[in-house]
Amino acid sequence: MLRRLPIRWRLAGGSAVLTLVILLIFAIAVGALTTRRIRDDFEVRVAQGAEQLRTRVQNSVHFNFVAGQWVLEPGSLEAFAAADRAVVRLVQIDGTKIVFATKHAPRFGFLPTGEASVSHGYRVETRYVPLPGDYNVIAQYGRPLSEVVNTVDRLRFLLIVGVLGGAALALIAGLVVARNAMRPVARMTATTREIADTRDPDRRVPVPAADDEVAELAQTLNEMLSALAGSREETESMLARQRQFVADASHELRTPLTSVLANLELLAEELSGDQAEAAHSALRSSRRMRRLVADLLLLARADVGRESPRAPTDLADVAVEAVAELGPVSTQHDITVDATEAVVEGARDDLHRMALNLLENAIRHTPPGTHVHASVRNGDGAVRLVVTDDGPGIPPAMRERIFERFVRGSGDRGGSSGLGLAIVRAVATAHGGTVHLETPEEGGTRFVVELPAAPSVQPAVV
Repeated sequence: MLRRLPIRWRLAGGSAVLTLVILLIFAIAVGALTTRRIRDDFEVRVAQGAEQLRTRVQNSVHFNFVAGQWVLEPGSLEAFAAADRAVVRLVQIDGTKIVFATKHAPRFGFLPTGEASVSHGYRVETRYVPLPGDYNVIAQYGRPLSEVVNTVDRLRFLLIVGVLGGAALALIAGLVVARNAMRPVARMTATTREIADTRDPDRRVPVPAADDEVAELAQTLNEMLSALAGSREETESMLARQRQFVADASHELRTPLTSVLANLELLAEELSGDQAEAAHSALRSSRRMRRLVADLLLLARADVGRESPRAPTDLADVAVEAVAELGPVSTQHDITVDATEAVVEGARDDLHRMALNLLENAIRHTPPGTHVHASVRNGDGAVRLVVTDDGPGIPPAMRERIFERFVRGSGDRGGSSGLGLAIVRAVATAHGGTVHLETPEEGGTRFVVELPAAPSVQPAVV
């Protein structure tokens, strides 16, 4: 749980706990010493009060000539006891008679003379008071122990409040300091998050003015971003050169491949026997190579942003032509087409390749007897080309990668290059459209291509 807390809370909490421990140790030590001092002072005051009481008793006794005896004046003793919230008792030597007692003074009973005792919640000091004429008494001076208890309790309360208050102040101060210290990190985090969202390595994180670890981190991040920007530029430059090379190489290969195909077709007609079979085999391989070169050239042009000449093209005618072209080689599949006029602004050859690849993909990855249906519809300013089959469908593991280059299904029996659906996506994207895969409820596979309709045929808005 501590690891899940923000670092500012961990820093502030750590400082608060450390402060709490230090204050607690200090409070225990101060509390113990102060409590002992309070108790010692209380005992000293009680002893001093007893000595003062003995002196006052001696000064408060006078001889009454009329009665012929010594008389005690209680008024001064009452005031003396009330000043210290003490109780006073004077008893005869034998303890049989109480000579004087303040109000609410308990009966302490017999206590040792000259010593301190605890009785009835009081600390009592007992003194022997000799008076003239052998009129001697025992003076008992007591003060309530609750004074010490209340004082100690107040001390402990103040210490507890001080410890907790100090820890709370340390926590608040730690949060303020940690927030101020983490503010540059928060700015760097926000900037790096923006860089991650925009994928712009040319931006830089702010470097604090202080020469500390945070500034060093910011400088390191900026150095990393500079290195990433340089690496990105190098990668983009390399990829651009590769795309240019593939486009140029594919374009240059078309002429010699055309010449090779023409010679192989001539040889296949002139030769006979095993030589003719070898010529036909080489002719099939060359045609496949021409198809692969054409696919690479189309993808390379799409990568470098080259556009083929475009004109209004009826996608329905393109779909019908693609179905007719595959008819002779798809005798084991039932191919149907349902198309209505749907004109788009595009390159007819590229659109033909897109429709042909979708149909070939359905034929190549479905077992014999599968029904493949192509439809073209126009509506809401968009043209939809849909190719559906009732085959086994595409495995879930391949659905995310189905439009990537050189991805081939496990059921591919036609020896494809894995570029068919990549070309479909490239053509659709180049024409401002999209392509996506659907899984019908009844099973099978459905590819849907949506292209913007030509302006001249978009339905009018009423």
